[in-house]
Amino acid sequence: MDPESGANGTAITEFILLDLVKTPGLQPVIFVLFLFAYLVTVGGNLSILAAILVEPKLHTPMYFFLGNLSVLDVGCISVTVPSMLTHPLSHRRTVSYRACLTQLFFFHQLAGVDCFLLTAMAYDRFLAICRPLTYSIHMSQTVQRILVAVSWTCAFTNALTHTVSISTLNFCGPNVINHFYCDLPQLFQLSCSSTQLNELLLFGLGILMAGAPVILIVTSYIHVAVAVLRIRSTEGRKKAFSTCGSHLTVVGIFYGTGVFSYMRLGSVEASDKDKGIGILNTVISPMLNPLIYSLRNPDVQGTLRRVLTGKRALE
Repeated sequence: MDPESGANGTAITEFILLDLVKTPGLQPVIFVLFLFAYLVTVGGNLSILAAILVEPKLHTPMYFFLGNLSVLDVGCISVTVPSMLTHPLSHRRTVSYRACLTQLFFFHQLAGVDCFLLTAMAYDRFLAICRPLTYSIHMSQTVQRILVAVSWTCAFTNALTHTVSISTLNFCGPNVINHFYCDLPQLFQLSCSSTQLNELLLFGLGILMAGAPVILIVTSYIHVAVAVLRIRSTEGRKKAFSTCGSHLTVVGIFYGTGVFSYMRLGSVEASDKDKGIGILNTVISPMLNPLIYSLRNPDVQGTLRRVLTGKRALE
């Protein structure tokens, strides 16, 4: 909806995003740190994606999902950080109403795909460890593509629902968002109309988008843990757990920050803390994912070395 048309009573045509720190002297430091984090995240995730594409040994379902996760990480950080980096350069901290809703939509789209993709990765580990004899059938290329397609479709529906619902609210002032990107809790605080239905919608869809995947992930890993504990070989147990450790670490970071971000609605005092949680969710998590997977995985490490040095794998 166009706020200037008055179709929904919106008077505000732009919002003001606040800086992460109020001290002007610290702003150049923040700029350098976020630029570094952005370059590391993009470089790290694209390196993992390149390794998966060029190494035949990594053409497996687990790495297919990991490659998709790397694309999502690049997308998530690109939705929020580049626009924040332009503020000190242009001395303009305003964002138009439409641009704010667009950022909100793409952020929830990508984060939603992340939810389902992490669930698909847990299901893959469950099949690989608990159903090894039928693994190739239940996790065929067709199944992999269907899981990714369903993830994108469900996330699109969720993001579009939130974007349309927020566009029905009235914003008549103030227009200062105490955050470095547009998100639902901060916009709720600025609305002149009741946000009760919007908050109920966020809670309800949050149960579907996060609660259901968490239950499936936990269930999968309970079965995995039981199966691994039955393995008599210590080396076999260690190998089975090592393929799950990286994924569990990423799941913990992703869902931990997500719960703190959206389960404390209506608290103005929490806004400054939400900035820190936002940094964890949109910057630290995407930056750590490639490090977590590469540091714990000798196959990825070896392939990355060959990609960077230009050497071919020994046949």
